[in-house]
Amino acid sequence: MKEIFIQISQNRVFIITLYAWIIAQTLKVVIGVIRQRKFDFRWLIGTGGMPSSHAAGSACLATILGLEYGFYSAYFALAASFAIVVMFDAQGVRRSTGRQARILNKIMDDIYWQGRTSEGRLREFIGHTPIEVFAGALLGIAVAFWLH
Repeated sequence: MKEIFIQISQNRVFIITLYAWIIAQTLKVVIGVIRQRKFDFRWLIGTGGMPSSHAAGSACLATILGLEYGFYSAYFALAASFAIVVMFDAQGVRRSTGRQARILNKIMDDIYWQGRTSEGRLREFIGHTPIEVFAGALLGIAVAFWLH
């Protein structure tokens, strides 16, 4: 088991991808603090926001594999395909889910005030705008080039 952790810690592709994700999450917190003038722990571990850490991590992974093994390699093709799916999901499906949660929360508020339910609110901030995904992808690509 110890050998597995040693191998993971020495996996350059994984570590650089992890750095891209950490940088994106840190930027998300900094931007949130600047905009809201307060700290919210959910920015550190939550989804949504600027830049997309999903896009940063997946774009970084594809780029670093392209740099390591060639942009013609099956590794790059697999990672790039994965990145496209992740980014599409981040700005498409999950964003729509957030919109639906917002509408359902309004309905739940109306029902609650009529005294018919005590259900909790749904999480609305789930997905990303296209610009947040684009910014995350650019960040991930930049981190891959920077740390390669």
